[in-house]
Amino acid sequence: MPSNHHPLSPLLPLPSILASGSSPVSRLYPSDGQSSIGASASASRLERCMSIVTSMTTGVSEREANDALNAYVCKGPPQHEEICLGLFTLVLTEPAQAQKCYRDLALVSRDGMNIVLNKINQILMEKYLKLQDTCRTQLVWLVRELVKSGVLGADGVCMTFMKQIAGGDVTAKNIWLAESVLDILMEQREWVLKSSILIAMAVYTYLRLIVDHHGTAQLQALRQKEVDFCISLLRERFMECLMIGRDLVRLLQNVARIPEFELLWKDIIHNPQALSPQFTGILQLLQSRTSRKFLACRLTPDMETKLLFMTSRVRFGQQKRYQDWFQRQYLSTPDSQSLRCDLIRYICGVVHPSNEVLSSDILPRWAIIGWLLTTCTSNVAASNAKLALFYDWLFFSPDKDSIMNIEPAILVMHHSMKPHPAITATLLDFMCRIIPNFYPPLEGHVRQGVFSSLNHIVEKRVLAHLAPLFDNPKLDKELRAMLREKFPEFCSSPSPPVEVKIEEPVSMEMDNHMSDKDESCYDNAEAAFSDDEEDLNSKGKKREFRFHPIKETVVEEPVDITPYLDQLDESLRDKVLQLQKGSDTEAQCEVMQEIVDQVLEEDFDSEQLSVLASCLQELFKGHFRGEVLPEEITEDATGESAPGEASLCAPVSHSRNLCQMQEDNSSFSLLLDLLSELYQKQPKIGYHLLYYLRASKAAAGKMNLYESFAQATQLGDLHTCLMMDMKACQEDDVRLLCHLTPSIYTEFPDETLRSGELLNMIVAVIDSAQLQELVCHVMMGNLVMFRKDSVLNILIQSLDWETFEQYCAWQLFLAHNIPLETIIPILQHLKYKEHPEALSCLLLQLRREKPSEEMVKMVLSRPCHPDDQFTTSILRHWCMKHDELLAEHIKSLLIKNNSLPRKRQSLRSSSSKLAQLTLEQILEHLDNLRLNLTNTKQNFFSQTPILQALQHVQASCDEAHKMKFSDLFSLAEEYEDSSTKPPKSRRKAALSSPRSRKNATQPPNAEEESGSSSASEEEDTKPKPTKRKRKGSSAVGSDSD
Repeated sequence: MPSNHHPLSPLLPLPSILASGSSPVSRLYPSDGQSSIGASASASRLERCMSIVTSMTTGVSEREANDALNAYVCKGPPQHEEICLGLFTLVLTEPAQAQKCYRDLALVSRDGMNIVLNKINQILMEKYLKLQDTCRTQLVWLVRELVKSGVLGADGVCMTFMKQIAGGDVTAKNIWLAESVLDILMEQREWVLKSSILIAMAVYTYLRLIVDHHGTAQLQALRQKEVDFCISLLRERFMECLMIGRDLVRLLQNVARIPEFELLWKDIIHNPQALSPQFTGILQLLQSRTSRKFLACRLTPDMETKLLFMTSRVRFGQQKRYQDWFQRQYLSTPDSQSLRCDLIRYICGVVHPSNEVLSSDILPRWAIIGWLLTTCTSNVAASNAKLALFYDWLFFSPDKDSIMNIEPAILVMHHSMKPHPAITATLLDFMCRIIPNFYPPLEGHVRQGVFSSLNHIVEKRVLAHLAPLFDNPKLDKELRAMLREKFPEFCSSPSPPVEVKIEEPVSMEMDNHMSDKDESCYDNAEAAFSDDEEDLNSKGKKREFRFHPIKETVVEEPVDITPYLDQLDESLRDKVLQLQKGSDTEAQCEVMQEIVDQVLEEDFDSEQLSVLASCLQELFKGHFRGEVLPEEITEDATGESAPGEASLCAPVSHSRNLCQMQEDNSSFSLLLDLLSELYQKQPKIGYHLLYYLRASKAAAGKMNLYESFAQATQLGDLHTCLMMDMKACQEDDVRLLCHLTPSIYTEFPDETLRSGELLNMIVAVIDSAQLQELVCHVMMGNLVMFRKDSVLNILIQSLDWETFEQYCAWQLFLAHNIPLETIIPILQHLKYKEHPEALSCLLLQLRREKPSEEMVKMVLSRPCHPDDQFTTSILRHWCMKHDELLAEHIKSLLIKNNSLPRKRQSLRSSSSKLAQLTLEQILEHLDNLRLNLTNTKQNFFSQTPILQALQHVQASCDEAHKMKFSDLFSLAEEYEDSSTKPPKSRRKAALSSPRSRKNATQPPNAEEESGSSSASEEEDTKPKPTKRKRKGSSAVGSDSD
C-alpha cells in the first residue's frame, strides 16, 4: 500500500461541496457559524414562508390582510402549510407582532394547528439548543397560548418541552426553562388534569429536578413551587402517577426529607387508601416496571442522540474520545453528578441493542456504565448510581421484566473482575447489603427478586456460571463468605475453565477501556487496580492489544458488503458492485462520481445514506491505513497534479458540473450528511478531510468547509470535532499532525488559541527536529500558537505536562513576539520543587529583559525559601546590568509597602492581579541578595535610593523587624553617620518631608515618592562619587562583619 495516497480518495468529490453557496444569515439561529447545516436549511424554509406572509400583510388593512391570507390558504395544502409556518416564524422572531400573528394563525389554520405543533416538536427535538434566545422566549409564549386555547396535542408539546430541561444543570437558561414550563402547568392546572400521561410525566420530571434545586434564594423559591406542584398532583391524582412504576419510589426516596414528602411517605406506608382506594401499598408500585418513556424523558434530545450514537456506532476500544467529550459537555460540574442515575436508568431500561449489535464489536452497555461508575466524584452520587443499576433486580419478575434490564449489572461485575476487581467487589457488596436494607418489611420480596434475577441470568446464558464471579480469589474473604451465605445455589461451578475462556479476551479490552479512569469514589480501588495492572503488564497483554491493529494491515481480509447490498436500490447496488470489482483507481473515481450524482438526484432516498456509507467504508478501508503524508513533501506532492495521485481524479475532473448542481443548500447538506455518515463509521475521515483541504489546489481557501462538516456530524460542535480529529491524527501520523498545524491554527484561531488542548497534543509527540520546524514557522509568520489574551492560561495549564512537553511549549512561546510582562503573573503559580522547567525558562528570559517595576514586584513576591534561588539569581543579574534602575524600583516598592496600611496593600495587590507583596518579603529577599554580594566589588547597596528607602523603613518598622534585619538596616545607619557635611540637613529634611510637611495628613503616596526623588536629584548635583566609594567599602565591611 503506497503511503502517499490521497486521504478521501475516491470516496467523495469534495470540491463540489466546497463551491456550494453558504446559507443566509438566519433570524432563528445565531449567525456565528455554530448552527448546523440542517438548522440553516430549516431556517431558510421558515423565513421564505415568513416573507410570503409579510408580502401579503404589509401596507394593507387588517381585514384585507385576513382576506389575502384566507384566499391563499384555500389554494391547497402546500399554500396552507406556507402560511401557517410563516405566521409561526413571525411569532418567534417578532415579539411585538406575536399576539396578532397568533390570532391570524388561529383563524387560517385548517388542521387544528397540527402543522405548527409538528414544527414545534421538531425544533424542540432537533434544534432547540441552536435557537436564538428571543426565539426561545417566544416559543414558551406560543406554547402557553396553545395551552390556553386548549389546542389538541398541546400536551405532547409540553412533554417535549419538559424533556429539554436538563438534569444536573443549574445554569440560568436551564433554570429559566424549568420555571417557565412549571408556570404554564400551574396556571393551566385544570387543563393538565385532563391528561393522565401529562400528569405522570410532569410529576416524574419535577420530582427529579427538585434534587438539583437548592442553595440560592432563587433556586429555593423554585424548589418550593416544584414541591407544591408535585404534592398536589400526587395527593389528588395518585392513580395517574401510579403508571410511572417503581421509579416513582426511587425519586420519592431522594426527596423524603422534605417535610411535605415526609408526610406523603407516611400515608404511602401506613395509610395507602388515603391516596386512592385502588392503591394497596408500596409493593404494588415496586412490582410495576417503569415504562421507557419515563426513563427517556430525563435525558435531553441532545444527550439521548449522543448516547444512542455511542451504543450503536462507536466501536469498543475507540470510545475514549466520545466519553471525554460527553464528560466535558454534561458531567463536568459537581451539580451534574446527579445526572449519572438518569443515564444508567436510561441505558438499562431503554437502550436494548439487537442481537446483531450485541454480537458485533460495538461499544457494549456495560462498558459505558462501568465508565459512569468509575468517573463518579461524589460518594452520594456513587451510591445512587449503584441503586439505579440494580433497581430492576430488587423486584424482578421474569414474566413482567426484561432480561435486558438486569444484564448490564452482571456484565459490569463479570468483565471488571480481572482488570478492576474493586469495581466488582463494591457492586457485589452493594447487591448483598441492599437486600436487608432497601426496605426491611419487604426483605423477603427483595431477596426473591435478586434470586430471580440471578437465576434468569444463568437460564438465558448471559453467564454460564456465577461461581467464578461469586467465589473468586480476588475478592476478600468477608465478601466471599457473605456471598456464600446469601446465594449458596450459585457458588459452586462444575466447569471453572468456562470462566477463563470468557474472560480472557475481555480482560485486555477492559484494560484498554478503563485503566485510566479515576477510581477515587471506591475504597482501596487505586491500590487494587495498580497491582492488577502490573500483573497484566508483566504478561504482556497490554502490548499485544496495543499493537493488534498492525496485524490487520499485514493480513488483508476479503471485503464482505453482502449484508448492505440488499438494502440498496438496484441501480445504486450495481454501481457499488462496480466499485468493488474495479482494481484501477481512475475507474473507481468514475464510478464514485456516478454514485454521488445519483445521491444528488431529487428522488434519492436519504435513508439509504447510512447503508451506502457502510459500503464505502468497507470498500475503501485500505485508504485509511498507514501514513498519509508523502515522504518527500513538495508543491506537487500535495497538489492536485501530484504524480501517482490518480485517486484525486474524481474530485478534480467533476468539480465543475457538481458545482452547478449544488447551488441550493439541500444538495450541499446532502453531501455533508453522507460525509457525516462515513465519519461515524470511519473517524479517520475527519483528519483526512483536513489534509485534503490543506493539500489540494482545488480546495484552496475552502477550509471553512470543515466547520460545516463538524456541525453536520453527530457531535455538532466545531471545537470538539476538531480536537477529536487532531487527536486521531496524533495517534496515527505525527508528521501529518505537524504538517497540518500551521493551517489549523490559522484557519481556526478561536478553537485552537483559547486553550492548551491542541498544543499539548502536539508537544506530546513531536521530536526536536519537528519542534525546530514549528519554531521556524512561527518566526516566519506562518504560525501563531499563542495570543496575549490566553497565553498565560495556556502556560499555567502546561505546568502539569511532562518535562519535554513543557520545554517545547516554552520554546514555541519564546519564538513569538509577546512581551514577557504578559506572562509574568505565572510566577504566582510556580513552586521551586514542582515547576523547575518553567522557572528555568522564565529565569533565562528575564535575564534578557530590562526590569520594570511590575517585574521586580512579581519577582520579590515569591515566598522566601533557602533552596529557592530564583529571586536572588535574577536580582543579582539585574544588579550587574541595571543597578540604578533596579535600585529605583526597589526603593519605590519599599516605600509603598511601608507606607500603606495593610488593608490598602491588600486591595492594591488584588486589583493589580499580582501576588500579595509584603514588606517582610522584600526585606528578606534584599538580605539574601546582600549576603550573595558579600565579598564582591558590586556596590548595589551603596546606592543612594536603596539607602534612603532602608532609612525610611527603619524609621517606622517595629523592633522585631529591626532586630531581624539589623545588618541590612546598618547600611542605612552608616549612610546617615557618614554624611556630616551641611547638605546632610537638607538630605534629612528631604527624607523626612513626607511625614513633616503640612500635607502629611494625606496618605503618603505620590508626594512621598516625589520628595524622595527630589532629594535624590539634589544629591546627584553634589560631588558624591567619593562618598559612594567610601560608603561602598564600609558597606562591604558591614556585610563581612
